[in-house]
Amino acid sequence: MFELTEDQKAIVEMVADFATENIAPHAAVWDRDHHFPVDVLAQAGELGMGGIYVREDFGGSGMSRLDAALIFEELSKADPTIAAYISIHNMVAWMIDRFGNDEQRGTWLPALCTMEMLGSYCLTEPGVGSDAAALSTRAVLDGEHYVLNGTKQFISGAGASGVYLVMARTSDTGSAGITAFIVPDGSEGLSFGALEAKMGWNAQPTRQVVMENVRIPVGNRLGEEGTGFGIAMKGLNGGRVNIGACSVGGGQSALDKSIAYLKEREAFGAPLIGQQALLFAIADMETELEIARTMIWRAADALERGTADTVKLCAMAKLVATDAGFNAANTALQLHGGYGYLSEYGIEKIVRDLRVHQILEGSNEIMRLVIGRLAVEK
Repeated sequence: MFELTEDQKAIVEMVADFATENIAPHAAVWDRDHHFPVDVLAQAGELGMGGIYVREDFGGSGMSRLDAALIFEELSKADPTIAAYISIHNMVAWMIDRFGNDEQRGTWLPALCTMEMLGSYCLTEPGVGSDAAALSTRAVLDGEHYVLNGTKQFISGAGASGVYLVMARTSDTGSAGITAFIVPDGSEGLSFGALEAKMGWNAQPTRQVVMENVRIPVGNRLGEEGTGFGIAMKGLNGGRVNIGACSVGGGQSALDKSIAYLKEREAFGAPLIGQQALLFAIADMETELEIARTMIWRAADALERGTADTVKLCAMAKLVATDAGFNAANTALQLHGGYGYLSEYGIEKIVRDLRVHQILEGSNEIMRLVIGRLAVEK
């Protein structure tokens, strides 16, 4: 599994060409102007990146989880912000594909897979982050409709998405009382908070999603009542692998920029690349990123096959990869000296964008909790 097939090499080359031409040249401006490039996302959708591991019968690409990890790493080399959003969108599409009935799949997947319609994942709430089982958004059955009330926090794509996958409480039985719902944009009573002012990820909108007596048909319930928490957690397993791959891609970009800079920059009469201490830093970055990449590939394989250790490996991969990616970016900034602090060199943006990866899809503290609990349960 450590050598890519010819098909996978072709996928990587295609994505790299797309990202180099359509994303990388604009990433700094998008970040500065807080611009969400929905037109470029649609172009990515035309190439099959809107439903990477969605089945093909309703427009998905039918690729593997490893294929997806390769794609997100390449996209993130150009812009971690856009790569991360595409990852979230794919998580929504997969959840509808995996847990929806044929009517739901036929209704929502074709436009999601082309990214003509964007998707947002709505789990976190203002008072509920890591303790997802304690969410308070409610869905009450009223005839042939559910009525939803509540607020979701830190929602990527909010205000621009066409569909919101919402986890809401249908009974007061802890995690067993959570149900998943497909909420279309334009639903009466659906509104959005102000754009959040963030450290990074500026090229994707982040807002609250507010539901005030939002009525949706029973047919928009994803799965049975009470199965939402399991659906959410299964979605997050894939999300953790994907965001880890995004971290590796961003970290690799920072490493590549550092090597190029140290070869060009001279100090004390010689190129900086000849300084042993700096070479050691490069070696550590390279090693940590390769370890992370290996973990991502292993977790992606486990996720694809549904092995018994999938949850553990996905948590490990997310923990290792997001730490390695941020450490590489932060070290790269130091290696660039004062120039690393300037936006012109692109390093400070990678630092800002990758920092949040250690928090979302389950913070790295939660990853340690998951790993530790599974270790002692053996």
